[in-house]
Amino acid sequence: MKNRLRVLRAERGWSQQDLATRLEVSRQSVNAVETGKYDPSLPLAFRIAALFGMAIEDIFLWEESQ
Repeated sequence: MKNRLRVLRAERGWSQQDLATRLEVSRQSVNAVETGKYDPSLPLAFRIAALFGMAIEDIFLWEESQ
């Protein structure tokens, strides 16, 4: 799953650790989500969306199966 998390975080001048602290997850979790190595749980996706004041669909881009 692709996402805009890195861009949104950078626009606010937050480090991965800053975002992790706000989401109450590890910095490694933020990195894994940003790089697409880990898809966040639905509760975490909702927390991310709420933090940025956006809809989940505006942050996470689900790719259609080919």
